[in-house]
Amino acid sequence: MPKFWLISNRNVENGGFGTKLASLTFWTSDKSPLDDFSNWSLTQPDKFKAMLIAAADQFPKIDHANNERQSHVTLFVHGYNTGWQDAARRYQTLCEKLFTGSDSLGICVAFDWPSFGSVLGYYPDRAHARACAGDLADLLSELYDWLLVKQQAAINNPDDACKAKVSLIAHSMGNYVLQKAMATAWTRKNQPLLASLVNQLIMVAADVDNDVFEPLSSDTTDGNAIANLTYRITALFSGRDAVLGASAGLKHFGSRRLGRSGLPVEPPTGKDNIWDIDCSGFFPKETSGADVHGAYFGPYGTIPLMREILRGKDRGVLQTLGLTTGTLWP
Repeated sequence: MPKFWLISNRNVENGGFGTKLASLTFWTSDKSPLDDFSNWSLTQPDKFKAMLIAAADQFPKIDHANNERQSHVTLFVHGYNTGWQDAARRYQTLCEKLFTGSDSLGICVAFDWPSFGSVLGYYPDRAHARACAGDLADLLSELYDWLLVKQQAAINNPDDACKAKVSLIAHSMGNYVLQKAMATAWTRKNQPLLASLVNQLIMVAADVDNDVFEPLSSDTTDGNAIANLTYRITALFSGRDAVLGASAGLKHFGSRRLGRSGLPVEPPTGKDNIWDIDCSGFFPKETSGADVHGAYFGPYGTIPLMREILRGKDRGVLQTLGLTTGTLWP
């Protein structure tokens, strides 16, 4: 089975991915570095899906009492201001740290959307992100249908239960792509309340309104969609993030950035499956404000934290073990 998996709606040009929106294509690779386009092989959609299902079916069967050991199929959505090569490098880093070796969490699949890769292009990039969300919504809708089939199969025969959890890691404006995609998928499926699509969602430095989950916000419908399709949502944020400080200044529609300020203290969301973690202390004091935005994927305690979040460890246990508190700053 392939080691690396990629779904992209970028166009292909000059021996690489471009910055224009195109039809979905599916790619696999067994060879790094992943920022070398020649190391990726174009795969037919049906074959890609069949291989992914077969790979997940090879996961060990875990009884319910040990569900924290269950393997994952995790979708990673990169942020804005990211060319395809930067996105590929970040995806490879994530795979090397969380999805390889004896302690692997399972399989990670990259969803690569065509960010323009320009800070000055923030506004068009945001519009572009929204346009890209439709393809991700199609994938999430198809995945939801497949999970319902597996759920019914497990009812008929427990031996046919799904061996994988579905999780998501989204970074920066990738969270906005995900927000719009999940809202679309939730609407298409008639706003289901009895079946979760995603087990764990980690919103890393999320470039979305921090009141997205509030009942009276402008994004209430989107927030309800994410909350109802997800078992648990964890937002990792830092007030030291200068990139999101610039984002808030550009947007300035009355809401702060979730990835910079965390969830609002008041009013409460009323949703118990959402929490946030201030990660400022994980990054050394010499880490610049601009570098903080991507430092979550660096050699810091945020990676072990992500691992335990994805495992589904209780938030109180994570706090008691000290995994939610960094000691490198101030």
